[in-house]
Parts: sequence; structure tokens; C-alpha cells
Amino acid sequence: MRLWPFRRRRVPLPPLPADDLLITEERLRHAADGVLIVHDRQIRGPVIVFRGALQVDPARAVDTLLARFGAFGYTPFLRAERDGGVVLQAWPLGDTTQVPRPRLALALFALTVLSTFAAGWAFFTGSDTFDALRAWPFPGSLLSGAPFALTLLTILGVHEFGHYFTARYYGAAVSLPYFIPAPVLFGTFGAIIRMRSPARDRNSLFDIAAAGPLAGLMIALPALVLGLTWSRLVPAQTAAGFGGFGYSLLTHLFVHWRFGDVAQGMAVMTHPVADAAWVGCFVTALNLFPVGQLDGGRIAYALSSRLHRVLGITAFVVLLALGVVTGSGNWFMFAALLFFVVGFHHGPPLDDLTPLTPARRRLAVACLVLIVLLLPPIPI
Repeated sequence: MRLWPFRRRRVPLPPLPADDLLITEERLRHAADGVLIVHDRQIRGPVIVFRGALQVDPARAVDTLLARFGAFGYTPFLRAERDGGVVLQAWPLGDTTQVPRPRLALALFALTVLSTFAAGWAFFTGSDTFDALRAWPFPGSLLSGAPFALTLLTILGVHEFGHYFTARYYGAAVSLPYFIPAPVLFGTFGAIIRMRSPARDRNSLFDIAAAGPLAGLMIALPALVLGLTWSRLVPAQTAAGFGGFGYSLLTHLFVHWRFGDVAQGMAVMTHPVADAAWVGCFVTALNLFPVGQLDGGRIAYALSSRLHRVLGITAFVVLLALGVVTGSGNWFMFAALLFFVVGFHHGPPLDDLTPLTPARRRLAVACLVLIVLLLPPIPI
């Protein structure tokens, strides 16, 4: 989950002196023999660019060029040109290995456990068993926040480890999940992982991006059903829980399934497990926005690198329109975060030629459609 996916562009090493760069260019051209018929070559700062025609399939080309270019400290990136040709960019990337920082990850997780328990204790009631623990002396009373905190932490953890294990499967350099504690309503800003190495191709990029939201929803949706099973109808003035939050199409459907048509003057008193599931669904929807390097941005890039920026700007405009139509300042704030923090940039995979498989394309479209189902028009 990437509530705060700070904008990161690929940062190459400083360019070599001109003479050394020309020698390196010649060596890389020879290293591309048997893979690319070079028609044109040029130097753009630290990046060496070759244009031509591939002699082998893109996957085999990447395997071969990674080994050959790596000997010179360069990483190959393949992409298509509009005229049907191929561009091979050689980037002098720095070290992409991830230094494990388990103590930092564990410390942040411990703080997030504390902050989410505090949020559950302070704001989320509805469980008779755990609400009774509020009478205990502090800090024992924090245990009353367990239903909310444990559910939310499970959703976040499964989401992030979905990214983590999928990235490790593809050999990407990826950090452990870093949970972000926060003294706000939910007790956390989510969690992030850092990928230092580029994805191999669009299919692996899609798998890594989609694994998190889909894994998280496999916990959030059953939790929503279970939480609503434990919820009850009460007079509206005494209701708490996500009755004070916005209803998405999905939560409308689930509430109607559980309670039918809610009588006027009545409202749903949600169980803290349902509240945490609402938060999980809401943050999943935010992450699925097709912008920058959010999960949805990566999915959109895997679908079409050329439309990625257009989709991102369109999503930004839609957020502004939602703010105007609903009068909710939440959307203006999120739009500002996207513009100033996330941005609309996405780095390419090593192989930008191989398209998504048909099954992944259908699943990618389904992931973007999930935004409509999961997003409440007025969140809070």
C-alpha cells in the first residue's frame, strides 16, 4: 500500500569523460552484436542510445544484454519506436541491491501497532466484548482497539507482502515493508516498500503491482462481511462506525445484503472489524488510481506506456471534479498529493516491447474498474 509513494526517478551515475564515453559506446555496440542490428547511435548525457532492429525475441535480448552490458556497468532498456524500430538505451545505473534494514522495519511496525490500537480505542466502538475493556486502566484499555487494529494491520501486511513476495519471485531488488504510524483517525498512513531495480517486462510489472491490492482485498472483503454480520441497526443519533464515512457501491451492496432497506431514523452501528475493512477498501481504491508509481499507475503503464501519463492526468482532473461536485475537501487534498508528491512519471521496465498477456490485460482493466466499486463519493 502506497499512501506516500514519494516521487523517485531513475538517477544514473555521473557521465564518464568524453573520450571514455566514446570508447564505452563502441564496446557496447559490439556487445549488442547478434542481438540488435544498429542503424544509429548517439550519446545523451550519461545514456548511450542505439536504434535498429532486433535479431532475437525481446526476452532473450534482455537476458543477453544484461550479461554483456553489466560487464561495463550498464543496464539495457528496450522500447519500441513509432516507425516499428527498436531503441536500446544503456543506462549507467548505480548499485540496485537493497540493504536489509529489519530493525527499522520492525520498529516502524511496532509503532504502527501502537498507533492503530490507540485509534481503535479512541474512535471505533461497536464490539461489546472489547468495549468493556475501555474501563481498564491505561494502557490496558488500549486492548479495546484490537478488533480494528488487528484487522487493519492484517490487510496492510498482506497487501505489502503481496508486492514483496511477487517482486522477490521476479528477482527484483525490494525492501521489506515499512509501516507508517500516524496520530490521525486510522492510526497509520499505510505502508510502503521500495523497489530499487526496474521490472523485467510489463507482465512482471503488472504482477508486482496488482499482487498487493488483490491480496489485500482477499482479507478486506471477508472482513467486511464478518464485520457487518456482527454489526447492528440502532437509532441514527447513536450510530457510530462507517456510517460516518462515505458509502461506496460495494459497501452499499454489502449493507443491503446484511440489513435490507434501512428504515428512516435508523443507521448501522458497525463493528470495528467492518470499520477496518472499510479503511482497507478505501485505501486500496486510492492506490488503484492510474497515476505515477501508485499501484494503479504501474498497472496502467503495463497496459499502455504511451497512455500512462494521459490516464494519470485524467484521474487528477476527475479528482478535482469530484471535489467540486461533492463539496468534499478530501478530493482536493488527495489531488494535491498526487500532483506535488506522486507526480505522473513512471520508469520503463527493461523490456518495454513485450505486451501484456490477454489474461493480464483483462485483469488490469478489472483492477481499474475496482476504483468505481470501492471509492465512496464523499469519504469522510
